[in-house]
Amino acid sequence: MPIPPSSEAPAGAVTARLMFLLLLFCGTICTAMIVPFMSYFLVKGLGYEPWVISVYAGMAISLTLAANRQFARRIDAGARVFPLVGLAAAGFVFAAGSLALMPTLWVVLSAGVLGFGISSSAVSTMFSLGGSIAERQAMDRVRFNAHMRATTSTAWMIGPAVTFLIADGFGLRAVFVMAVAVSMVWIGLWWFTLPRDITAMPGRAPAKDISGRIAVAPQGLWLAAGFVFCLSTAHSLTFSALPIFYVQEVGLPGYAPGFAFSVKTLVEVFAIFSTPWVIARIGMWRALLGVTGLAIVTIQLLAAVQSFPQMLAGAALEGLYYGFYASLGISYVQSFAPDTPARATAIYWNTLMVSGVMAGPAVGLIAQAYDFQTVIRCASVVALVAGAVLMAGRPPRRQPL
Repeated sequence: MPIPPSSEAPAGAVTARLMFLLLLFCGTICTAMIVPFMSYFLVKGLGYEPWVISVYAGMAISLTLAANRQFARRIDAGARVFPLVGLAAAGFVFAAGSLALMPTLWVVLSAGVLGFGISSSAVSTMFSLGGSIAERQAMDRVRFNAHMRATTSTAWMIGPAVTFLIADGFGLRAVFVMAVAVSMVWIGLWWFTLPRDITAMPGRAPAKDISGRIAVAPQGLWLAAGFVFCLSTAHSLTFSALPIFYVQEVGLPGYAPGFAFSVKTLVEVFAIFSTPWVIARIGMWRALLGVTGLAIVTIQLLAAVQSFPQMLAGAALEGLYYGFYASLGISYVQSFAPDTPARATAIYWNTLMVSGVMAGPAVGLIAQAYDFQTVIRCASVVALVAGAVLMAGRPPRRQPL
């Protein structure tokens, strides 16, 4: 579906981008409604021990990682993206519908794992396609990445709140019924707005070695992924520990974590939209180095919170660093693989998922041995390691980062 580049985007191109972002928003809303709810559903709804969460999460995320990898290969080879997005949406309907009818553990570990695992691949697929859309419409890729990240952040700001509001007012089963309803909108947008023949064709053919096989990822790409892994782990450790730290150890009221999350997300969205301006003035690599330094300081300040105003100030700083990082990180990883952008995008999203999975058990172990404040301080150390990895992976001076 070639779209000739132009210096001025026609009205049709703007509409196409808006519909694409709406499709991304709706798909992310579906994911955001379910991902944070499943742990609560398994423990509070079905009455199982917390270790069951790890079983479900491990199975679902393993399937997502495999799907992301396979879909990325197909996308880089020029396959149509339309059926891949449709498969993800259908998987979500299958899982949510099955749990709406039979909310039991065996359904969670079968239909839930299969459907939600496949549906989570949609974000990586959409981001891979988004970069191609930006290039075809002569729009700066970093700028469009920022638009996509802001869209996903907004969806995550709404999805969990709606889920727990429904669960509190109408019961846990009603969450899956509503998820099916929202996913119908997702499927409608996919069917009517995403062109059937659209592809995310790479700008150049993938590099091959002397045997004709696609070459392995360069060292710079793996170092970039290592940086993303470390800083994402630091954020996941902090994100998981802060609610209990605020309420149980600091003594703040039960609604405090919700206020902090709202402030964080609001600042995060503004930071994401400011990313192209920051890159234009100091460059991507220097911006990431500054963001990493801000993350180290912010996490230490969060560990020292003792009052409600301090919590809000810390949340604003957290949103500032994470908003910049969320928008810069994906563009940084993609910059090391211009020949296979979908593969780089899949590596980025898979790295985020793995860091999130590993952070959960780490929070429990550290908090069990010490306390949740120690978890947050450890997160600051992990952010420091991220800075060291970023320094080690500094691109050549001739590279415009």
